[in-house]
Amino acid sequence: MPGRPAHSSRRRFLKTSVAAAAVAATPLILSADDKSGSKAKRVGAGEHTYECQHYWGELPKTVQWGATHGVTIDREGLIYIKHQNGGSQPMDAIVVFDPTGKAVRSFGKEYHGGGHGIDIREEGGEEFLYLSDVKHCQVIKTDLKGDVVWKKDFPQEPGVYKDGAGYRPTNVAFAPDGGLYIGDGYGSHYIHQYDKDAKWVRTWGGAGSEPGKMKTPHGMWFDDRPGRTPSLAVADRANARLQYFTPTGEHLGFVNDLLFPADIDIQGEVMLVPDLHARITLLDKDNNVITHLGDDAEWRAAVLGDGMKMRRERDRWLDGKFIHPHDACFDKDGNIYVTEWVEGGRVTFLKKLA
Repeated sequence: MPGRPAHSSRRRFLKTSVAAAAVAATPLILSADDKSGSKAKRVGAGEHTYECQHYWGELPKTVQWGATHGVTIDREGLIYIKHQNGGSQPMDAIVVFDPTGKAVRSFGKEYHGGGHGIDIREEGGEEFLYLSDVKHCQVIKTDLKGDVVWKKDFPQEPGVYKDGAGYRPTNVAFAPDGGLYIGDGYGSHYIHQYDKDAKWVRTWGGAGSEPGKMKTPHGMWFDDRPGRTPSLAVADRANARLQYFTPTGEHLGFVNDLLFPADIDIQGEVMLVPDLHARITLLDKDNNVITHLGDDAEWRAAVLGDGMKMRRERDRWLDGKFIHPHDACFDKDGNIYVTEWVEGGRVTFLKKLA
């Protein structure tokens, strides 16, 4: 399946996905009313109630969304969206929006067809993007305009790859000491740890379902919420769980009650987990479920049935329902941006009401 991610990093990559015809017909931001003119749908409950504003953002004429994959926000509030367009005409894989949804720049033609994870970290007062490219099998560090600092191919030190064919990195997470972790989610299911100088430190994991093994370590986040022992949380997607590790890779435990977790974001004591199987989960600091946003068993069966054709059939999509959430993140006000793995893409802004 195509897919495709604390501290000083912000993983807010807002993805707007709209086919060319839909772009022309869709308002920049849907607010009080939805497309049919009726009241916008709400999801959640209590202090975690949100109004669904689908089809956020206005694309530049030079870009047509493929599947929208990652979202991150810089300290100025600009929203970076990374998509994966498989068409023959190369186009920018990253579009940057202001908070109103207006595109301010785009870049990254070199990542055309491989756009996946995107994260931001501040280092020495400057912010940098960390890009996971599943076509070219690299992780790339750039500045916020896309100028390359370094590129990393598969690590040769652990001896787990014969060549680069088994390596397809999907997301990164940031360690508090300035290092980072790379998840080989679409390749050989390893986690690779690097120090603050981007030098390889260790590798662990590999394919399997037993503790310490993974099936599609798709997204990650270093979980240092108040009252918790700092540790690495991994969206072990095809095993339908989160898996926790010490900072040095020792297995700690699992979090279940998930379907197909794709990535992770954290704000305060709340963990946000976009789930590719048509819902979004919020967890408290003890990883108990606060709520599943958009959870609907009948709808989920329709989304997943018939070879998941619904992701290509936009006329079947309903307001207030999710198809395949691939990434999601909080903004500074507690609103949530959701990007979905659907044909032509879709970004939903979940406006916090409570």
